[in-house]
Amino acid sequence: MTDPRFIHLRLHTEYSIADGLVRVGEAVKRAQSIGMPALGLSDLSNTFGWVKFYRAARGAGIKPVFGCDVWMTNAADRNRPSRLLLLVQHREGYRRLCELLTRAYQDNIHRGRAEIDPAWLADGTDGLLALSGGDAGNVAQALLDDKPDAARAAAEAWATLFPGRYYLELQRFGQPHGEHLIDGLLDIGAALNLPAVATHPIQFVAPDDFKAHEARVCIAEGMMLGDPRRPRPFTAEQYFKSTDEMTALFADLPQALANSVEIAKRCNLTLELGKSRLPDFPTPEGMSLDDYMRQRSFEGLAERMAHLYPDETKRAAKLPEYTERLEFELGTIIQMGFPGYFLIVADFINWAKNNGVPVGPGRGSGAGSLVAYSLRITDLDPLAYDLLFERFLNPERVSMPDFDIDFCQDGRDRVIQYVKDKYGHAAVSQIATFGTMAAKAVLRDVGRVLDLPYLFVDKFVKLVPNELGITLAEAREKEPQIDERAKNEEELAELLPLAEKLEGITRNVGMHAGGVLIAPGRLTDFCPLYRAEGSDAAVSQFDKDDVEAIGLVKFDFLGLRTLTILAEAVRFVQRHADRADFRLEDLPLDDPAVYKLFADGNTTAVFQSESRSAKDLEKKLKGDCFEDIIALMALNRPGPLGSGMVDDFIARKQGRQKPEYFHPDLEPVLKSTYGIIVYQEQVMLVAQILAGYSLGAADMLRRAMGKKKPEEMAKQREIFLAGAARRGADTKVAERLFDLMEKFAEYGFNKSHSAAYALIAYHTAWLKAYYPAEFMAATMSSEMSDTDKVRIFYEDCRANGLTMLPPDINRSGYRFEPVSQTEIRYGLGAIKGSGEAAIGAIVAERGANGPYKGLFDLARRVDKRYLNRRTLEALVKAGAFDALNEHRASLMASVGAALETADRAARCGGQVGLFGEALEGGGEDLIDVPAWPEQEKLLQEKSALGYFFSGHPFTSYLAEVSSFAKRQLDSLEPSRDPVMLAGIVVSLRTQMTRRGKMLILLLDDATAQVEVVIFNELYEQSRHLLKDDALLVIEGKVNRDDYSGGVRVTAERIDDLAGARTRFAQGLQLACNGQCHGQSHSGRKLAELLAPYKVQEGGCPVWVDYHTPSARCRVRLGEDWRVRLDDRLIESLAGWLKPEAVNVIY
Repeated sequence: MTDPRFIHLRLHTEYSIADGLVRVGEAVKRAQSIGMPALGLSDLSNTFGWVKFYRAARGAGIKPVFGCDVWMTNAADRNRPSRLLLLVQHREGYRRLCELLTRAYQDNIHRGRAEIDPAWLADGTDGLLALSGGDAGNVAQALLDDKPDAARAAAEAWATLFPGRYYLELQRFGQPHGEHLIDGLLDIGAALNLPAVATHPIQFVAPDDFKAHEARVCIAEGMMLGDPRRPRPFTAEQYFKSTDEMTALFADLPQALANSVEIAKRCNLTLELGKSRLPDFPTPEGMSLDDYMRQRSFEGLAERMAHLYPDETKRAAKLPEYTERLEFELGTIIQMGFPGYFLIVADFINWAKNNGVPVGPGRGSGAGSLVAYSLRITDLDPLAYDLLFERFLNPERVSMPDFDIDFCQDGRDRVIQYVKDKYGHAAVSQIATFGTMAAKAVLRDVGRVLDLPYLFVDKFVKLVPNELGITLAEAREKEPQIDERAKNEEELAELLPLAEKLEGITRNVGMHAGGVLIAPGRLTDFCPLYRAEGSDAAVSQFDKDDVEAIGLVKFDFLGLRTLTILAEAVRFVQRHADRADFRLEDLPLDDPAVYKLFADGNTTAVFQSESRSAKDLEKKLKGDCFEDIIALMALNRPGPLGSGMVDDFIARKQGRQKPEYFHPDLEPVLKSTYGIIVYQEQVMLVAQILAGYSLGAADMLRRAMGKKKPEEMAKQREIFLAGAARRGADTKVAERLFDLMEKFAEYGFNKSHSAAYALIAYHTAWLKAYYPAEFMAATMSSEMSDTDKVRIFYEDCRANGLTMLPPDINRSGYRFEPVSQTEIRYGLGAIKGSGEAAIGAIVAERGANGPYKGLFDLARRVDKRYLNRRTLEALVKAGAFDALNEHRASLMASVGAALETADRAARCGGQVGLFGEALEGGGEDLIDVPAWPEQEKLLQEKSALGYFFSGHPFTSYLAEVSSFAKRQLDSLEPSRDPVMLAGIVVSLRTQMTRRGKMLILLLDDATAQVEVVIFNELYEQSRHLLKDDALLVIEGKVNRDDYSGGVRVTAERIDDLAGARTRFAQGLQLACNGQCHGQSHSGRKLAELLAPYKVQEGGCPVWVDYHTPSARCRVRLGEDWRVRLDDRLIESLAGWLKPEAVNVIY
């Protein structure tokens, strides 16, 4: 076979991040289509795409050539680094490149560039070929600077570092200085006897992708496409040229073309994929890993059995069953070569448990392993709940086990640090993730680089439906306005096509939420590490799928906030003298008070049980055993809820429907779920019992059902029916059962996961039932930064009879604290704008030197580095000084003076006067201002706490509003007729629909909150009224909200209070007596007050009840004097007459 004429060695894919628009699959496809037998990948400063490229190229029969376009430090001028293209020849070269790139990211990032110092290459370059770097290499830069001697010296230096492995790179991609550069490079090559190679720097696949690529570069650099000053290093020629195009381009330099093929032949790295490499786990001397695993497991089982069965006789009776299961699991684990994995996981989990870091009872299918339970990896007895080991580790399907471990959020980093210390920092890292340009984000990004007005782009972006993962193509289908506007508006005609080309392209590098790698030895033997500038965290340059492919083992360290809450609540409970040794693990799982809490749907703050659908399910089910809680975890998902199986489950639980077990042998498996297949484990057990499957084969059946491949299912149906027939089962029953299993397999949930999470749910519910103050204080502390959640928990506290004591500068800490069985003290950290450092300093000073006497005392005593005006104002608004002085307006006005006085006192430095008095820098009297009205006080309070705490602004309007809005929000029922309701606006959000803009408004009247939907026409009419904290009177239809399970109102008319008064009042009654007659021009005064509020239509009539000691009459003013009953009108009339003389009559 003849050699190819040219091979592309330079290719920037989307993984170059700063530039490059080529998707890996597209590049391979293009190489295949032009008959190129090899292809080089050379992203900028990284290997992010290597594994994906290797798989795609190998799959297409193309030889992958691995390279990296690296930055080289220029010691003479750090702002002018050069580039070098390094290509990997074999495994040793790969390892060396991994070390160089890792060192660059860890030690030598300059202005966002990870640079390799040329001095590092003195340690060896074996296995690496170097290409001079094209236009950006230092040889080319010297030539362009007209310094031929410097260029020659640089080439000579590289040739020395890469003996027989250094090539001068020749490029023709439309750059203005191309030929001058080629001449200079060829001269140097001739003088130093260095080979030259033709390369083409590919940035995009097709010629018409150039503009999209320029937009991509501008997005990365924060530039505008049209900016005449922006650098333009790329040309329209940098597309994926064919072999014919390249040979034509370098027809005068055939050897340079041939050298590209020669280089591809010299590069022969193969990646070994799919073979797991576990770190070595240290075992006692003379003991193998397998033996140590057995020893630890049996020791652990003995401890667990003593706890599970304190009665020795019962324990002895149960032991054979547990021993048999343990032996089976150990046999499988050892046969599959995973003892090291289990021991590593057990080691860091037990370190966490012994060092005060709460760990979850299990997560995912790992809770089905008795070995895991014995080693204290999990905390749920798998035999008690029919949890299957084969669901976790199937001997018939070899794959790595995967424990997902939940740690307390605050302690997770300590466990990762322990792992780094134990296995070596060079062996442990976290894992990279790649963020892509999603539909809405890419429209915004492209809009910005096209310099389109923000509001114009924002309005267009809002046409894209709010659906997770929606693409622009799907958005165009669902929202016709997108295409319509793009067709009619010139700016959008450019925005949309560019956005579609960039959609889905890699935009940035992040860190996987929980994945941690532990390598056997140095990580750089497997892949390079990446570190973002300004971050300490190193991550692998491969994502989670690729690190697993190259054999590294991922451990999932997940942070679960609920564990943090449980740990703090337990500490609070342990303060009680009779509960000093309290542990959640010791709680029995049959406490009626806990099941009553679930049955009442009183599960706000209870783990995985807070949603409206969960509460409804709990109330309908009325569960009374732990199996019911496990079922709740599995059933409260869209699939089961929509399939009808939940209704059957409830009916059977309540005895309204008879359970059906299909076959007597299946009753033990299906009894806990009343004959309904809820769990994947049940599918496996049914297959085992009825059709003779091994549990390994049954796991394969479960997976096949989940994937729904018809040919696979037909095969499995045959096996199942034949097995059932051999066991004497009725064929019709077996067929029906297989159909049911197939139907429920798509909804079936992993019971091991459900059971583990049910245990956390039970623990949170137990604490809420028995120690509500302790539990809710811990819960609110965990969500302090989210005032919406704090408000929900606050309302739940009130509903459960708890009292929330207000924030207090002398009694509150940073976090919420239980102060008695029914009282919680508000945490100062939950006040918006307070700041953790400031509150910490306030609490520390109070602890050291006693309570504060007032605002001035606090300002003087607390370190000024932490305390500022914003913090003090937030504390005043929240009422934290109320116990010392309730005049919040005066305190607010005095904040500046308090800070100035404190500054003066600090400058005096504690000096004393002639008679020993402290020179403290001035008086400490509060500035005298009028007190805030109740409404103002509440609004200020809301701005600090996120909600109305000490009262509700609606309360003061209730008496008047109830004249026309008869029903309060907590008593709304769906009805056909419109109803009147009133409340304060809590929040507003808009949504785009086919009918235009729709507003969803949350209304609050202190009894409840209700969502009100306002469609486009009414929204436009009432826009001026729709503001946060406004009091609105709404007429609308009340409908059931299936999504939330509550009610939702569709508005038909909206008024503010003045509008509603005017609409519903019979008249405005003014009482005047003889004294009014004594005033001159009283009629004119009345006319002056009424005039600004006169309305032509729909106004309210005004009448005057006039009486003197000798006469009385009622005068109704003419139709021209109908008025709008604005608050300001009523206030001005009350000020002129008397408040009791002004009455709105309904």
